[in-house]
Amino acid sequence: MYPEIEPFEHGMLEVGDGNLVYWEVCGNPVGKPVVVLHGGPGTGCSPGMRRLFDPAVYRVVLFDQRGSGRSVPHAAEHGTDLSVNTTAHLVRDVELLREHLGVRRWMVFGGSWGCTLGLHYAELFPQRVTEVVVVAVTSGRFSEVEWLYGGLGRFFPEEHDRFRRGVPEGSTDLVAAYHALLGDPDPVVRQRAADEWCAWEGAIVSADPGHRPEPREADPRWRLAFARITAHFFHHRAWLADGQVLRDVGRLHGIPAVLVHGRWDMQGPVGTAWELVRAWPGAELVVVRDAAHSVRDGGMAAAVLAATDGFASRR
Repeated sequence: MYPEIEPFEHGMLEVGDGNLVYWEVCGNPVGKPVVVLHGGPGTGCSPGMRRLFDPAVYRVVLFDQRGSGRSVPHAAEHGTDLSVNTTAHLVRDVELLREHLGVRRWMVFGGSWGCTLGLHYAELFPQRVTEVVVVAVTSGRFSEVEWLYGGLGRFFPEEHDRFRRGVPEGSTDLVAAYHALLGDPDPVVRQRAADEWCAWEGAIVSADPGHRPEPREADPRWRLAFARITAHFFHHRAWLADGQVLRDVGRLHGIPAVLVHGRWDMQGPVGTAWELVRAWPGAELVVVRDAAHSVRDGGMAAAVLAATDGFASRR
């Protein structure tokens, strides 16, 4: 990837509902704007995301979505109100940030959940989008969520058995059960649920036997916020109609795009990316044959850089 860089500008943006969203800009101050949407929901941004863009060309905008990273209030705090943390709120925050930074149009980049959010944002505001690059493609369909926390257990039976044992016996909807535990008034119950949720997520993210989690994942506070936000979003089906992102892909016609997906991505099988690209003239699907869901797998980073470099000269 490109060398490590630091932001030349950052701040906290008031987005309403008592929320302040952390944002930063790095790269070329007068370069091609790109907004980077992190996954989870709830992972927050990481410094490595800055390295996916040529810093001499791109004006790279990153932000921590509500409740995550350096944004406040933080979802690890039990009193943080997640009712004002929905997909519609996040889309509005993207637009507020664009206006705050004086950007007229920008590239949209997102990975995993950030892909779903980025596609939905682009469908609502196609006039604000120059290109789309998405990685580890997801669309938020109900079947995708059911697979992630249910069907996928057939391939990871031991890990899924542990995940299932983390909720009360007899629970049939694991996401709903974890959502309840993560809102429990007892901090011990909440943290235990967060640890089990993150153990499952960590088990399925990579096909590389040498894969190591990011250092921040060892932080109990990070795990609690990530698990709480993710369970909150998926318990409510991300406030999207089933198949909405795929249904509305026609709104993206004319916007060039590259979809990068790992062949062995078990979290989100490649079929969703294939369906999207078939319905989206001008979109290209790049399947990385030695990778799963993580951008650190095999040739994923190289494929992503090829996509961002490919759009670098386009205005």
